[in-house]
Amino acid sequence: MLKSGFRKPTFRSSLVLSRGHATSTRKAFATVAHPAALSLDMPLSRNAPHPTVGVPPRLADKPPAFFTHSLNTNPFKLHLGGTLPSVDIAYESWGALNEAKDNVILLTTGLSASPHAKSHPGNRKDGWWEKFIGPGLPLDTNKYHIICTNVIGGCFGSTGPSSIDPIATHQTGSPTRYGLNFPMITIWDMVRAQFQMLDTLGIPKVHSVVGSSMGGMQALAAAALFPDKVGRIVSISAAARSHPYSIALRHAQRQVLMSDPNWQNGNYYDSGKFPSNGLSLARQIGTITYRSGPEWEMRFGRKRANPNAKRGFKSDFMIETYLEHQGKKWQGQYDPNSLLYISRAMDMFDMAERPFKDPNDMDALQVPTVGSQRLVDIENSENDDDHTQTDYTHTHHLINGLSAIQCPALVIGVKSDFLIPSWQQKEIATCLRSGGNHQVTHFEIDGVYGHDTFLLDFANVGSAVKGHLEIDIRHPVPGMWTI
Repeated sequence: MLKSGFRKPTFRSSLVLSRGHATSTRKAFATVAHPAALSLDMPLSRNAPHPTVGVPPRLADKPPAFFTHSLNTNPFKLHLGGTLPSVDIAYESWGALNEAKDNVILLTTGLSASPHAKSHPGNRKDGWWEKFIGPGLPLDTNKYHIICTNVIGGCFGSTGPSSIDPIATHQTGSPTRYGLNFPMITIWDMVRAQFQMLDTLGIPKVHSVVGSSMGGMQALAAAALFPDKVGRIVSISAAARSHPYSIALRHAQRQVLMSDPNWQNGNYYDSGKFPSNGLSLARQIGTITYRSGPEWEMRFGRKRANPNAKRGFKSDFMIETYLEHQGKKWQGQYDPNSLLYISRAMDMFDMAERPFKDPNDMDALQVPTVGSQRLVDIENSENDDDHTQTDYTHTHHLINGLSAIQCPALVIGVKSDFLIPSWQQKEIATCLRSGGNHQVTHFEIDGVYGHDTFLLDFANVGSAVKGHLEIDIRHPVPGMWTI
């Protein structure tokens, strides 16, 4: 049996939606989407063969149960050029979809998260937002139908570098993975793919898009690209444009990963070798950026793992052994090439460069207006000589890009976050208000957990999210809102 540290669905020549079997109470899939457009496949066995990536069998987890649904679609064109002949979107969902199909919350993920945000009968392992989803919780399954997807470029069921390349497979006559032949993707592509998926499910509009870190970037992009399809957004520890500091950190992660000889220029699939060391070191760098110094001072201080051990260059302090543990956990759990593509998509994200055209449909992206004044297309502006990708003084370009977002927005930042510092969330809120949005709420959390606060601070993050999702927004003035 072929083994893998992450799951990919069987290749299909059409768009495939992989759905986790999250609750026994929700309606059958055929009632969610257009029945005529879908064909229901039998669920895959938990022990079904799945692709090898050279991961040692002892590190491989059995893939959780999921269902696949197929529908015909045109090739998916990408923002930077290039086309995916077919697209798989994997997702899991919780709670029941109401008859009006207007109670959907799209939960978007960070760089490394899977669509498994909450445990369910098909996969009882705790999800990455386990405490936040459920009856009466911030994402209340008694009220909402929560959908969490794996972004394109990922390795948890959606099309990514480890997927089978249908064109290369046809040419070679044997299954061939994309590897670095996978085209460059952007946050905009991720969001458009998700909303194409929602369209196929017959969901015309979502109650909210909720996301943290890269997920918060997706929430901003979704509300800007599809203002008539997004009721409100929650953006936590995110940025409207990636700062050089975070770009530099992700660059270091990619460099240590690609320096592993087993990376083989991205062609390690089915080779029997896997860039475990490079992936582990990249994860260790990431872990340093996700947490904060004050937390580690409290947890580890200068404690040694073994006070009686001889001093040397091997891991000695407890913080070092913790980082090594985090790095090893990722081996066999994540595709290194996905890290390259998704982290680069984060680097390139800039709301000031919001696209005005969908490469798949010239009319699909709406060009919003503020009053009767049409927004300036930054890319074609004649007065854009003062704007460069590293210019942080001319915020009017960012205001312009964010002014498409007029729905209620909750923006949360964390004082101890140094990967995406709290001034960047303040920047989002300020630019949204300057762009005419009068329903913006900005919170700054004073905690010690750094960037990962959205995973750990249930009391502060959870209460803010729940309040924003459930508040009555029939009144346009914030002071007149009622809960």
